[in-house]
Amino acid sequence: MLLDTASLYFRAYFGVPESVRAPDGTPVNAVRGLLDFIARLVADHRPDDLVACMDADWRPAWRVALIPTYKAHRVAEAHGEGPDAETVPDTLSPQVPVIEAVLDALGIARVGVPEHEADDVIGTLAVAAAGPVDIVTGDRDLFQLIDDRRGVRVLYPVKGMATLTAFDETALRDRYGVDGPGYADLALLRGDPSDGLPGVPGIGEKTAARLLAQFGDLAGIAAALDDPAAPLTPAQRKRLTAAAAYLEVAPRVVRVATGLPLPAYDPALPTTPRDPAALDTLNARWGLGGSLTRLLSTLERRPDRPAVNQG
Repeated sequence: MLLDTASLYFRAYFGVPESVRAPDGTPVNAVRGLLDFIARLVADHRPDDLVACMDADWRPAWRVALIPTYKAHRVAEAHGEGPDAETVPDTLSPQVPVIEAVLDALGIARVGVPEHEADDVIGTLAVAAAGPVDIVTGDRDLFQLIDDRRGVRVLYPVKGMATLTAFDETALRDRYGVDGPGYADLALLRGDPSDGLPGVPGIGEKTAARLLAQFGDLAGIAAALDDPAAPLTPAQRKRLTAAAAYLEVAPRVVRVATGLPLPAYDPALPTTPRDPAALDTLNARWGLGGSLTRLLSTLERRPDRPAVNQG
């Protein structure tokens, strides 16, 4: 099980009232909401391994160099060196280090790679996995990794964090008319305002799906553009031709990386905390209460299994 951690703690923050606070009055709604969500995931899906995938760089410079608008509307402060600061609610930012510290004390693996997003870590882990993979995310970009043959599916929260929809290839085709790799092509043709991707003006989701059904993939569409006899309407041909420069670079931005070198990590879910003393201190400081108790109880009910170091 691979967690798109930032996506999930954002949902926890907006899904749990800010009145959930530490003893000193600091909001801990994102922390406690995420812990409760992980407890439910473990109880309901019983994964052998679980990795909290992290954004070491939420807006990598190499993606911005290709498409300057990429996530530009989310930048709170630009930095010449290192990642730009992302616009995050004032009461969420202080909770992120707490989340990281609690996951570390529990012994739940956290993996990030410099100059890459959590999506790229998830892509690398999903492709390398020997067995079935559940990706838990509120970001549709990761639909591109769905692969029935390899048992890769996405668990997508549809109402806050209470309800998950499982997307396999059948569900993806029913909803969007494409398979996993086709979703990346669909997304870049359609565009995505939440990521600052302009898409091809005049080509919406339905038209993009029809073009991909007709020509197979983005390369097939490009070949059709070079063929005057290809069955493109004049309007489609004009719009796609005008967007040629964007279509040349967009695949590198939209498609997740799948071959990153990863740091050493232990994906095995713990049955007891890695650092009980640190966890007790965090619990006392932040008042994690029933959320932490429920997660610990869920972990303790799992059978022991040998840890496997990977990296």
